Amino acid sequence: MFAKPKKSDDPSTTKKIEVNKPAAGKSGSRSAPSIFSSDVTVQGTLRSDGDIQFDGHIEGNIYSDSVTIGEKAVIVGEVVAGHVIVRGRVSGSVRGRKVQLLASAHVEGDILHNGLAVESGAYFDGNCRHADDPLNDKMPQAPGRTRVKADDQSSADSLAGKAGRALAS
Repeated sequence: MFAKPKKSDDPSTTKKIEVNKPAAGKSGSRSAPSIFSSDVTVQGTLRSDGDIQFDGHIEGNIYSDSVTIGEKAVIVGEVVAGHVIVRGRVSGSVRGRKVQLLASAHVEGDILHNGLAVESGAYFDGNCRHADDPLNDKMPQAPGRTRVKADDQSSADSLAGKAGRALAS
């Protein structure tokens, strides 16, 4: 009645437990994120194999494994990372496997992504495209789009006039 159950030697009934190991960086384990506070101003490029939390102002590009752009941060340049979280301002392109624009985000530029999430209240002015490899691909130009330089304004006015006359006909 109170006998111990017999131990099964059958390998099909044995459960294997796998332990998640931390991702290995150059030193064998993940390092702490690099944190740039709101009083930091950078002119140039930031590169990291790890995580960056940026709350300051940068005129340049950011390349990292993961980037979190704080609410008071201002980025004027390109952001390229596996995972991008935007709470602040970005004036430039964003490329990432997973891109999140939170409610306080203000992005003026194109987004190339594998996954995109946009919270209600986020501001986004640009084009977004899905890509299988957004970190190595470049944002394609939209077909039929041409930009007119300030020098070419008279040509643009001439073209607009011709287009208007063609529509009126």
